[in-house]
Amino acid sequence: MTRPFARIGLLAAICITASPAFAHIVFDAPRGTAGGYYAGVLRVSHGCGAAPTRSIRVEIPAAITIARPQPKPGWTLDVETQPLSEPVRGEGGDLITRRVSAIIWTGNLPADQFDTFGLMLKLPANPGPLFFPTKQLCERGENDWTGIPASPAAWHATPMPAPMLIVDEDHGMHGH
Repeated sequence: MTRPFARIGLLAAICITASPAFAHIVFDAPRGTAGGYYAGVLRVSHGCGAAPTRSIRVEIPAAITIARPQPKPGWTLDVETQPLSEPVRGEGGDLITRRVSAIIWTGNLPADQFDTFGLMLKLPANPGPLFFPTKQLCERGENDWTGIPASPAAWHATPMPAPMLIVDEDHGMHGH
């Protein structure tokens, strides 16, 4: 009599173990301070199934006026820009009229390895979530990490969520 229940338990264990567990692309440090600079990395933890990753394209939210990629040995780097609606002052006081709208790293990341892709950002003055839609192109296939949740709390429930960075209110604790 207990035999059918044992099979059901075994089947449930197999289904749970075999279900696809998507390891999302995430920021290693998921919070920054409004108006401050943020330096962090996006962590890519797998390819597209067994196919290696060939490129990562990260869209930079419009609220970010300064974005700089970190170069990676063995990878090429491309930066897409677009005009700003109003010029802003950069770090050295120079007038900036264009912003980085996307960063693309192209190289080779085997599917069974992980890597990080560094960014330095000037965060907006307003607190709240920022989303970085990311396209992961692989030797075969792609992953579009572009889902925008209804709220930050719904991020984990969102299919293929875009990497999220929470901008916290500036409490005067960082030094500019």
